[in-house]
Amino acid sequence: MRYAIYFTPPHGDPLTMAASRWLGRDAFTGEAVTRPDVPGLTREELAYFTASARRYGFHATLKAPFELAPSETEGSLLGAFDAFAEALSPVALPAIRLSQIDRFFALTPAQRSEALDGLASDIVVAFDRFRAPMSEADIARRNPEKLTPAQLKYLHQWGYPYVFEAFRFHMTLSGQVPAAESQRFRGSIESYFGSLLDGPLIVDSIALFAEPEPGAPFTVLAHRALGRLPKRKTA
Repeated sequence: MRYAIYFTPPHGDPLTMAASRWLGRDAFTGEAVTRPDVPGLTREELAYFTASARRYGFHATLKAPFELAPSETEGSLLGAFDAFAEALSPVALPAIRLSQIDRFFALTPAQRSEALDGLASDIVVAFDRFRAPMSEADIARRNPEKLTPAQLKYLHQWGYPYVFEAFRFHMTLSGQVPAAESQRFRGSIESYFGSLLDGPLIVDSIALFAEPEPGAPFTVLAHRALGRLPKRKTA
């Protein structure tokens, strides 16, 4: 079993619903979703280019997947997750944009946000006590020979190379798309998501995802709003 702390909007959010259809899977229920008819792409092409992203579900990584430390339990992790979410404050991103990063497509902030970077860094540090040490095989899967010295240090110390100043918030929409196909693929994303790509994004929740066995799809184990919820008034 592995766990990860991600951001994803609530289940009923229009962006979440659209992304679930695009990827062909609902990470909240774990169920397959019928893919849409997308201009410029066949359903087979859409399934092929989204295969790697589909397993993880629509998300942005805040704490990369990890196995539990021997001294911790799922219950202790959930307790800390609930308490931490309650202590955080939402972060407003004025605008998001469609970007291509190392040949895969993702939604990213139009401008870097110090508040969002700080939130991600706090999560990396706060939950590292729950992370079991990485095995040599775990490290090898991250292609350490391709990392910078700082990223390699982060990989060994924090279990993920892209933290702190190397962090880049992104909500993945595809696997790697060849350069010859990127313009067509971009056009299909823009046509399908439409106005959802133009508005702001409020990071007002965090989600604990779980992978029950190696290679299995990740699903949402818990989804929590950030900040203490106001108490209901009683008569």
